[in-house]
Amino acid sequence: MTTQALPTGPEWFGHPRGLFVCFATEMWERFSFYGMKYLLVLFLVQHHLFSDGEALRILGAYAALVYAMPLLGGIVSDRYLGQTKAVKLGGILLVLGHCAMAFEGVPATQDIAGEVVRDDQAITVFYFALALIVVGVGLLKPNISTVVGRLYGDNDPRRDGGFTIFYMGINIGAASASLLCGWLASAYGWAYGFGAAGIGMLIGLIVFSLGQDWLEGHGDPADPTVLQQPASASLGLLNVENTISVYSVLSVFVIWIVLQQPNGVGFMLPAVAALFLAWFVWLLATQCDSEERGKMSALFFLIVISTVFWSMFEQSGGSMTLFADRATDLTLFGMELTAAQFGSANAIFIILLSPLFALMWPALLSNNIEPSTPAKFGLGIVQVGLGFGALLIGLNNPDSAGLVSAWWLVLAYFLHTSAELCLSPIGLSAVTKLSIARYVGVMMGAWFLASAYGSYLASELAIFFSSIGGEDGRLDNSGFNALFTELLMYGVGVGIAVLLVSPLVRRLMKDVR
Repeated sequence: MTTQALPTGPEWFGHPRGLFVCFATEMWERFSFYGMKYLLVLFLVQHHLFSDGEALRILGAYAALVYAMPLLGGIVSDRYLGQTKAVKLGGILLVLGHCAMAFEGVPATQDIAGEVVRDDQAITVFYFALALIVVGVGLLKPNISTVVGRLYGDNDPRRDGGFTIFYMGINIGAASASLLCGWLASAYGWAYGFGAAGIGMLIGLIVFSLGQDWLEGHGDPADPTVLQQPASASLGLLNVENTISVYSVLSVFVIWIVLQQPNGVGFMLPAVAALFLAWFVWLLATQCDSEERGKMSALFFLIVISTVFWSMFEQSGGSMTLFADRATDLTLFGMELTAAQFGSANAIFIILLSPLFALMWPALLSNNIEPSTPAKFGLGIVQVGLGFGALLIGLNNPDSAGLVSAWWLVLAYFLHTSAELCLSPIGLSAVTKLSIARYVGVMMGAWFLASAYGSYLASELAIFFSSIGGEDGRLDNSGFNALFTELLMYGVGVGIAVLLVSPLVRRLMKDVR
């Protein structure tokens, strides 16, 4: 069905006013998400006295599930709920989850024998809070973007500009959250940092609920009557809508159990990847002509390579945050920052660099020197590797106190952000251009599953190096040096290999750039 524009609806600044409801909602959702992301490992290590390995594994499992769940959330909204109901349900779960994170409990202690004594009740609440956030993000994240798209017709020239405004909201929320929540946690306590994230999500939910008239029905269920029908005889009086709500709550308990055994995610992801690979081979063999087979093969290559990128980029919430906390002089422009606040650098650089990249690609194209999509992937992976090279230079040139200048960390985030802009938006666009039309949704899900896999690998890489050179299970300068050296070689090596094979992949893409 063709999406129609809003020919008579009120506008703000030349765009449907519903865009600004979505802008504010997603800004506050990202505020809540990033407000806790860069606090998470520090909270586990410093407050609950988890080892680095334990904390990183929890982070990896959480991040993997956060990236994987939107696939299910998108299916539920497309088939049943509609986008607006899914966003509201997800928002409610997110508010509950972030507020539960504010229950920090009693700090852990270590007895004479070296045994860590933790507040078991607080740990239980912590895992449940993460589960609420995982399911909430799964329902909200894919659907708020879909609502933005439906505000515009297929050929509406304002669409790209609208998504640019929307993307700006994401990064304003991310940047401000890391700065504010990081400061609150340091100055007043963990509960204040996590609590601020919850308040931010509550504001976003209120804005979205009050702004329904501005959305003018976009994102409503395709057939609202289906939601009121009985779900099944076995579920008694529950209709479809209530049944989805019940299953959403039940899924929170499932995720709660999984998070308490984070190694389980390491078994689940390869199993899902194997199933997808089997399906993909069947698809190529039976459902594609020769041109489609080439394009889908090129897309598969890009998805696999993106896993390498995310396994390095997602060090930001784990090893790079610990590096900032333990090995870095956090003074910038005479101000003392916290380790968690440095997470804002990525979002700030996104805001600064996105317009430049938006101008650069067309300029290169007009001069017939724009890199192909696979070449952009190669350039991105090389840059993220070089970011770790910057950290290595800093490690080998500490100040008199043995600390690394914060500017090396800033340079690393700059390189990682420019790498992200070479790969992430380009990859999302490639999915829509290279995939067979009837399988775009599945391939988009595969793209986000690659992000999930990469996030989990990021934690496993950091865990592997966490016992090198210092206390067992704790990253120190020797561990950071070994990890960042590996990531530098890994990134530059894989990136150059991708650049070398990019002409072959480009040929498979046929008429798609």
